[in-house]
Amino acid sequence: MNVRLAALLLFLACPAALAHHGVAGVGAAALEGPGAPIESATSSVLPVGSSLAYLKLDHAKYRTYNGDPAAPESDYANFWIAGLGHGFTPWFSAYVFLPYQAKVDEPGGYTTRGFADMSVMGQVGFKYDRGLKLLPETESLDDLEDWHYTVFGGMSLPTGNPNLRDATGAIDPGKSTGFGKPSYTLGFTATKLFASNWTFNAELSHLRFTEYTYDDGNRVVFGPEYRANAALVYRLLTNAERKFRTDLSFEAQYLYLGRDMTNGVGDVATGGTILYAVPGVRFYWGPMSAAFGFKKVMSARLNESDQQQGAEGKERYRLIATFSYLF
Repeated sequence: MNVRLAALLLFLACPAALAHHGVAGVGAAALEGPGAPIESATSSVLPVGSSLAYLKLDHAKYRTYNGDPAAPESDYANFWIAGLGHGFTPWFSAYVFLPYQAKVDEPGGYTTRGFADMSVMGQVGFKYDRGLKLLPETESLDDLEDWHYTVFGGMSLPTGNPNLRDATGAIDPGKSTGFGKPSYTLGFTATKLFASNWTFNAELSHLRFTEYTYDDGNRVVFGPEYRANAALVYRLLTNAERKFRTDLSFEAQYLYLGRDMTNGVGDVATGGTILYAVPGVRFYWGPMSAAFGFKKVMSARLNESDQQQGAEGKERYRLIATFSYLF
């Protein structure tokens, strides 16, 4: 029997228009079981009674278009996230996340840093084996080849600061470190191990924000997000004696962003659709895991695209690094 070795807890903190959106995903992978992609949520839960400590860095480097130093543009953003998860039953895990954000403009611009909104999330795992059933505590290698699924959901807590002000005293909601009110996430995953070393993974998820009235009197609600991700993971190397595994991963990520709304009116230069490619590599060593990915825009159709510098879809690239430890 194979006890799933939790090695990945995923939180995707992607900047949209002026870097303000975020979505959470969760998952785990085993030394001999299905592989896990770099960012998408997967269909495994944490072993009963175990906990997982997690750290992620998402570094986004933006394209710049204006060389005038008097008109600085968004340069880069770093999204750190620390997380802690616990397996309460064979089929249910819960998580808490604390993000830290740095949204950096070119010299002379408006840069913000600080802890963002905390979030909590729950994940329910089930499988198909002559019918749908909740995940058992242990599974054989043959059992791990069944289709596995999860449903996950959660919410953010308004612990960040939504009312940061620039040098002129103006509030830019997209540069603040909090939303002011909770946001809500709901998602579904499907995972299938096949041909021994190959894993297919799919995720569908939705993130919705609630309207918040800022200190300057403006009422803002950020546009909803819809994600459809698919990934293939190849188990390249396994050393059972050293409990070491190396996986190669390729993800395709589709993101739809709705328009932001201010005082009931749609904001110009917000929203659109983006297709990303995320090749990467993942290493497992005993209870530890490390993953590294390179995220690149393959196609983007943004509303008023020429005005969306510093938004999702306008990155030169994103570098993803995650580290986790099961205890």
